This record gives sequence, C-alpha cells and structure tokens, in this order.
Amino acid sequence: MNIKLLVLIITLILPSTGFTKENTYVIDQSHFSLGFLVEHAGYAKTLGMFRHIEGSFNHDDEKNKITNVIINVNTESVYTNHDERDSHLRGPDFLNVEKFPKMTFAVDNIEITDNETLISGKLTLLGITKDIKLTGKINKIAKYPFGFSPPVVIGVSARGNFKRSDFGMMYAIKKNLVGDVIELIIEFEARQQ
Repeated sequence: MNIKLLVLIITLILPSTGFTKENTYVIDQSHFSLGFLVEHAGYAKTLGMFRHIEGSFNHDDEKNKITNVIINVNTESVYTNHDERDSHLRGPDFLNVEKFPKMTFAVDNIEITDNETLISGKLTLLGITKDIKLTGKINKIAKYPFGFSPPVVIGVSARGNFKRSDFGMMYAIKKNLVGDVIELIIEFEARQQ
C-alpha cells in the first residue's frame, strides 16, 4: 500500500475515534472518611463512620468524566465511639454484619459542573438495592506533593442522605428513638494507578 495513502487514511480515521486519556484511581485507605449522622431521640445527632472501605473509578482527563465507580464498605467497621452502641449497630437490628458483611455503592451517572457534581447510583444495604443521589465536588486533581508513583491524586467531597427504612432497617423508628434519615459525609483522596 502507498505510504501517502496510509498516512491519509490514519489522519482521517483518528480524529473521529479521538484519543482519550482514561486513568484508574483507587481510594487511598489512609485518606478517606465515610461518616454518617442520625438523630438520637430528637436530642442530638450521633456521628459515626465506617473505618474500612475499598473503592475505585476511572477518570477521563480530556472529558473530565468519571465512570465505573464502585465502593464497598465493610459494615463491621462501623464506629461511633461507644462500644455497646457499635455492637448493637453490628447486630440484626441495624447492619446485621454476619449476614451482610458489606454494603456497596455503584454509580450510574455523574454530572460534573464547575459548582457542583450530581451523583446518581445504587446503594445495596441489607441485601436491598435502592437508588440514591449525592451532591459532590472534585476538589483537586494534581500531582501529590508528598511523593507516590504515579503521583496524581484526585480529592473528592460528597454529601447525601437516605432513609434506612427503605432498606428494611426499622428499629426504633416508630417511637422516634433513632432517626430514619441517614446523612452521609464522604471525603476521600484517590491515587492514580
């Protein structure tokens, strides 16, 4: 085949297919917070967190698009700074960790804008999967100042809420002893792989 013809064909085809730079990121275990707030008998909100999660996603640098987000939460890692309450949360009234050792959040769609990012996905908790929406923000995508290879890190913040009763977690809702709405607080850094 004529070299000039081959170059012309490649030149015509490549712009239509485009080059995208998509990288995989993994959540940094030492720089994440998955917290929650829930009403306690109307007096105050109890703050808790999960201490062990795993998560990853892909980021297209050119299009600033995030895909393939999956976050797995070890439900046994729940922590509220009170041993007796934490044991109760791990039991059948709440997380039932022996039967359901993890909950999962899988993202269906992310709309990134300059001011706010809308995140739609599915939360699986106690074997039940429901749609959930979060609002978030990509705080920063940059070379990490503390070293790592590869050195690029993404920082993300997100907030949202859901009703635990939607997942069959009914304990103490009728008497308003424990709130139904769970407020989520998510902060993490993820390292480029």
